[in-house]
Amino acid sequence: MQLRSGDLDAQLRKSLLPAYVIHGDEPLLGMEAADAVRAAARKAGFAEREVLEPGRGFDWSEFTHATGSMSLFASKKIVELRIPNGKPGTQGSEAITAYCERCGEKPNPDQLLLVTLPRLDRTGQGSAWFNALGRLGAVVDVWPLDRARLAAWIGERLGRQKQRAPREVLEFLAERVEGNLLAAHQELQKLALLAPEGELSLDSVQGAVASVARYDPYDAAEALVSADIERYVRVMQGLRAEGEAPTFILFVISGALFALQEGSAERIFNRNLRRAVEGAMRRFPPKRIDEAIAQAAAIDRAVKGVGKGDDPWEAFIRLGLNLADGSKG
Repeated sequence: MQLRSGDLDAQLRKSLLPAYVIHGDEPLLGMEAADAVRAAARKAGFAEREVLEPGRGFDWSEFTHATGSMSLFASKKIVELRIPNGKPGTQGSEAITAYCERCGEKPNPDQLLLVTLPRLDRTGQGSAWFNALGRLGAVVDVWPLDRARLAAWIGERLGRQKQRAPREVLEFLAERVEGNLLAAHQELQKLALLAPEGELSLDSVQGAVASVARYDPYDAAEALVSADIERYVRVMQGLRAEGEAPTFILFVISGALFALQEGSAERIFNRNLRRAVEGAMRRFPPKRIDEAIAQAAAIDRAVKGVGKGDDPWEAFIRLGLNLADGSKG
């Protein structure tokens, strides 16, 4: 089955297929499509999840074992296969094709395969393994959003956060983020935090998303999880001097801390920060991460004027110093 990414939600409401392949050119929409499959699977009782990311020297018997073994508690399981270069190689092609043939002959309702990869060329899409996956489940094509539809897309996303904007504001945003939906997503996150619900004026939007700053909250979060305390303090001081809102900085840092706590960076859309979080999964003891999250909650109260009235900027520095002190290097 072939699906456009915009048709995936409707298909998931009807039924859950044994396999989904998500490939395309737009990272944000690809990640959201994968999230939609995971959410539908969780709703259907798939409580277990195993992630495989083949690299150089990967033993494809791991995939065969993951898709052939049953949990001790017989729970439903999602097996995620991430192929960053879109090429599983000879062994991988054979393993995937064999799995599809096995499931076609004897379906396993307690297992779902989710494959994510970049857009394949004509040769890749004509391969035996790719077509076997398409016959078993659905191939979801993720296409870039063309410029003519970008303003409407931004308007629809604003509606999800109870905001709306006139055409001139939507066009202003579209011009800023054209060709980069991840940037658009980040700008809309800022607006959700810094602008009120209801209709947004051009002045309020320009004030909230102006990007002439030298420093970026994502740089601060990246330095934090990398235990680069000198850079973290320097970026924080720069953000303060440039008048960046503590609310959005806290949002970005909290997201990174929760990702470390959960052991998954899937919901982080900033590419550099996501890579830094993935590399920091074992850097900090769980207790230190929990303490940092508690400090972030105290900063949230300070920003809102509740609690002791600590300076949020000083609290950000203390959070970084405490977390770096617990780093394993």
